[in-house]
Amino acid sequence: MAFLDLGALRFHVQRLHPQDAGPPAATVVLLHGLLTDSLASYYFTLAPALAAAGLDVLMYDQRGHGRSGRPPTGYRLEHFADDLETLLDRLEVTGPVHLVGNSFGGTVAFALAARRPEQVLSILAIESEPASAAWAAKLDGILRRAEIELLKKSTLAWVAAKRGPHTARLARSAGRLLAETSLAREIPASRLPADAELRAISCPVLTVYGTRSDLAAQADWLDGLLGDCRSTFVPGQEHSVLVETPEVVRELTLSWLREQGAELRLAGVPLGERATALGAAR
Repeated sequence: MAFLDLGALRFHVQRLHPQDAGPPAATVVLLHGLLTDSLASYYFTLAPALAAAGLDVLMYDQRGHGRSGRPPTGYRLEHFADDLETLLDRLEVTGPVHLVGNSFGGTVAFALAARRPEQVLSILAIESEPASAAWAAKLDGILRRAEIELLKKSTLAWVAAKRGPHTARLARSAGRLLAETSLAREIPASRLPADAELRAISCPVLTVYGTRSDLAAQADWLDGLLGDCRSTFVPGQEHSVLVETPEVVRELTLSWLREQGAELRLAGVPLGERATALGAAR
């Protein structure tokens, strides 16, 4: 475990170097989602496989989450993008990186790519979207409801019964985050990039959706908006693609990075055909 002070805020950072101690094939930054998410979602699913393939893997708890600092304010999207930009600078990651973002983490990835296109080689966005007016309105409704519901004992009891005690603990922590900070009001008030800024994102983008997710309907819009974007669908899944089907995400990610030119050390594991079979791409 490592901690890094970025200004007045301390961040919990984990970095996995290539397991074979060889030179990194590339650097991949893993960005988690809001409220119940943290770097642990990657640490126990995707990160070890990337390090085993010869990649330099960087992940961190975003502000307010996990073991990172929890300031009372400072939760607009631009603050999260500032954190990522500063973290890369402080760790002296000088070359461009691949970004993998789950849910809100993908939104942060799009924000950095719009701001510093030279810093981003590619984006793999899992159940995610760039910030927009529709995104802000949706997050406003979700966060306002969560702010009320996650403080109710009845809600937490239902989560424990349906999802288990671990998920209930995460829900309880998310309720505290919303109660102790201005996150629920600041996220919807974030600066929204204009379509022209998003169209200027030139790096290749792969979006991954569950076929039963409401986000899957935006695939055509995003494919048309970005110059180099395609979508992949995981059958039968809703929003929790990373947690519910980590093996699918692992193979899609490794196949994607290899397609982007990363010389992965895969020890003979065939990825391309299996990844195509697991996720229906278009």
